[in-house]
Parts: sequence; C-alpha cells; structure tokens
Amino acid sequence: MASSMAIDILRFTQQYSLYSNSFTFSIGTIGNLLNILVFTTLKLFRNNQCVLYVVTESIANIFQLTTFALLYILPAIHQIDPATSSLFWCKFRGMVISSCTLISFSTICFSASHQYLSTSHHLYLRQLSTIKLARFLICTSIIISILHTIPYSIFLEIRSSVCGIFNQNMLNYLSYFYYPVLSGLLPVLIASVFSFLAYNNVRRIVRRQVPIVRRRLDQQLTAMILIRTIIFIVLTVPYDIHRMYTYIAKVNQSNLLYFAIINLIGSVLATLFNLNYAISFYIFFITSARFRRQVKHVLVKKCWRRCKRWFLYSRNQVNPNENVRSPESSVVLD
Repeated sequence: MASSMAIDILRFTQQYSLYSNSFTFSIGTIGNLLNILVFTTLKLFRNNQCVLYVVTESIANIFQLTTFALLYILPAIHQIDPATSSLFWCKFRGMVISSCTLISFSTICFSASHQYLSTSHHLYLRQLSTIKLARFLICTSIIISILHTIPYSIFLEIRSSVCGIFNQNMLNYLSYFYYPVLSGLLPVLIASVFSFLAYNNVRRIVRRQVPIVRRRLDQQLTAMILIRTIIFIVLTVPYDIHRMYTYIAKVNQSNLLYFAIINLIGSVLATLFNLNYAISFYIFFITSARFRRQVKHVLVKKCWRRCKRWFLYSRNQVNPNENVRSPESSVVLD
C-alpha cells in the first residue's frame, strides 16, 4: 500500500515538475528578453551600473531557465532521463546550473550595493559607483562562477542509473557551505542590507541638490531593487533549507514513501525558487508605474513603429511599382 502510494506521488511530482518548469520557462524567457530590450533601448538607462547588472542577470537567467526546461522536457520526450546514460549531460547540466546561479545571485548583490553607493550622501562613496567597476565585477563574477564548476565536472558521476555527487567531501561542501552560505545566507544578507540602506539614502536624497531626472531614476531603481530583493529572500531561503536537509539527512530511496514526500516538497520549493530567474520583469512592471510607461514607450513607440516601417519597406521592395500611377489614371475627365 505504501509503495503504491509512493509511486503515485513520484509520478505526480514528475508531471508537476514538467508543467511548472515549462510555465516558468515560458514566462521567464519573455520577461528576461523584455528586461534586456527595455533597459538597453532607453537612453535614460544607458551607462547605469545598476541597469548593467539587471541585463547581465537577465542573460544568465535565460540560460538557467533553458537548462531547467531541458531537465524535464528531455525525459518526457525520451521516456528516460538522458543524465542517467550520458555522462556529458550529467556533468554539463550541473555545471551550467551552478554557474548561472552564482552569476544571477552575485548581480543581485552588486545591483543593491551599487545602488547604495550611487545614492549615498558621501561624495567618496558615490565616486566608487562607476560603470568601469561594474564591468570589472561582472567579469570577475563570471570567471569565478565558471571556476566554481570544476568540482562538478570532477565529482558528478552516474551510479546505478543515478546522476549525482557521491564524494563525501563534496557533499559536505554542498551541505555546509554552498547551499547555506554561497547561494543562501551570503547573497540574501548582502542584497537585503544594501537594498534597505539604498532605500534610506533615497528618502534623504530630496535634501541634496540633485537634478530631478537623476533623482527620479534613483528613486525608481531603488524601489524596484528593494522589492526584488524581498521576493528573492522569500523564494530562496525555504529551498536552501530543504536542499541542506536532503544532503545532511542523506535522503534516499530506502524508505520509498518518505523519499517521495520529500521529493514532492522539494519540487514545489524548487518551482518557487526558480521563479527567481523568471519574474524580475514582472516585479518591476507591477510595482513601478514609471517602468510601465517606459515599457509601453519601447514596445509601442519604438518596436511597433520599427516593425511597421520594416513591413512597409519590405512590401515596397517586393512591389516597387504598386504605388506608381499609370499615365491613364492621371487623366482627369471633364
């Protein structure tokens, strides 16, 4: 009885993961592409450090969501998980997920810290917030994140048709440092502290003689990043706690029903966690009226008009004489 219930739970979990990740991939890809489009199109956002971090995060999120989608779509298509038979895919997917997670989380921390620096009433702190430093930090983050995947390429292996890490030292690293600190407490602490400090700076920015355009931009970006950080904390902490528990408690299939329940809980928390990579655009859009106007401006007044001009130009190229009147049609009858 317990084994049949466990099998039913595992089947439900598999279907739930497939549909939830497909949904997250769809809305996330659209949202991240719109982030890139809006923030790179408007002149107001150009050469802004915080915006550069958001664009970098959106690019990393697209790669992350694509990998997550393949994790569940490929087994559904082939009726078997390719990671259980292909050592390359077993290692590669773990490396991509780890690197994209660190890049995405580090850019969230960088955007919060740079927003604090750029809104500070101390001149020497504002001078630290430069586009050159932002580019350096992004490049450093990418390099470190890639180097961090080297242990995954070494210790990820296939045993008994299971792709996973079986080295005890690596498991200890994941249980006691990676999940609780590197992808858990550390980015949550950095992002939350600097976001609230930046928010306090913006509340006092009215007292300083700052151009109104700059003041509005700082207020907009600070509010967007603060709300983004709060949701980031809510979605990240439960997942990291669950991952730490599964590694420390060494959850396995010896107790199939217990394993199935933990797996179901993990799938639900993973869905919420994966929203980190999908919903930044929607958070900005819902919480900022100014951003909604900017999105409308880009989509309607820029993209739509460009598409319309391109369509008319292509039509004229195909039928160049369509709009040229014949001599007979120019004769006016009395």
